[in-house]
Amino acid sequence: MSTPERIAIIGAGMMGNGIAAVFAARGHSVTIYDPFAEALTAVPGRVSGVLKDLGWDADAVKRVRTEADLARAVADADFVTEAALEKLPLKQDLFVQLAAATGPDCVLASNTSVIPITDIAAKLNDRDAARMLGTHWWNPPYLIPLVEVVQTVRTAPEPIQKTLDLLRRIGKKPVHVKRDVPGFVGNRLQHALWREAVALVDAGVCDAATVDEVIKNSFGIRLPVLAPLENADLVGLDLTQDIHDVILKHLDRSEAPAAILREKVKKGELGMKSGKGFYDWTPETANAVRKRMLDHLRAVLKP
Repeated sequence: MSTPERIAIIGAGMMGNGIAAVFAARGHSVTIYDPFAEALTAVPGRVSGVLKDLGWDADAVKRVRTEADLARAVADADFVTEAALEKLPLKQDLFVQLAAATGPDCVLASNTSVIPITDIAAKLNDRDAARMLGTHWWNPPYLIPLVEVVQTVRTAPEPIQKTLDLLRRIGKKPVHVKRDVPGFVGNRLQHALWREAVALVDAGVCDAATVDEVIKNSFGIRLPVLAPLENADLVGLDLTQDIHDVILKHLDRSEAPAAILREKVKKGELGMKSGKGFYDWTPETANAVRKRMLDHLRAVLKP
């Protein structure tokens, strides 16, 4: 059995705490850095909450410590995961600091969901860029199995393999994304669907509730066991080609957000956090949706 790696996590937000709980529950020592004292103060309670909620060893929280100094947080780390705000300049500067403060064998990983890893690593020299990659965890990170491991043209093979092995050992399902593109694999697929969903509402084809009902009660049900390319093989690629000959020209190809989305944002209709988006929300209905999602994930995944 291999010696547990020393993990450092940059950012004590929802993703950072969730990732910390996963590593700690699997026996790794974890240090969480955040520049805000109140965020660090909340770490033990938030990590303990995850452990308790999932029935994991409550004592695992003892393997998590907090640190307000970035260099001290990562000085002895074997693996660093950055889970800071989705702002490119911030991430670029963070990785310059991380490269300087860590040893040459420490893997540097970003949890960005859409920003190309190549752009984040732009200020690194080739030696440090060789040990940098993306590890896109999905929310909530302690329930969703997938982690996308994204390489750049400068990433060396060894950090990629080390990361894949580490993630498998903590119970995740990592996939190797061999080309660094915005959104990687999962978010490109997800937002292609979201673009068409918004476009149908914007064009008056149907309302938001109808779009969601169609997805929930048709192909959405079978997606966990029959994914798109499996489905294409199932129905036949000849039929798939015939369907594409008809439908592809009619799908939305906008390179900018739809007018209805821009209008809602301009009016402050931001969704659950503002009380109105495509639907009207109260705190109770919003919490009910969150609970429904978490209950479903727990039942399906049985962590």
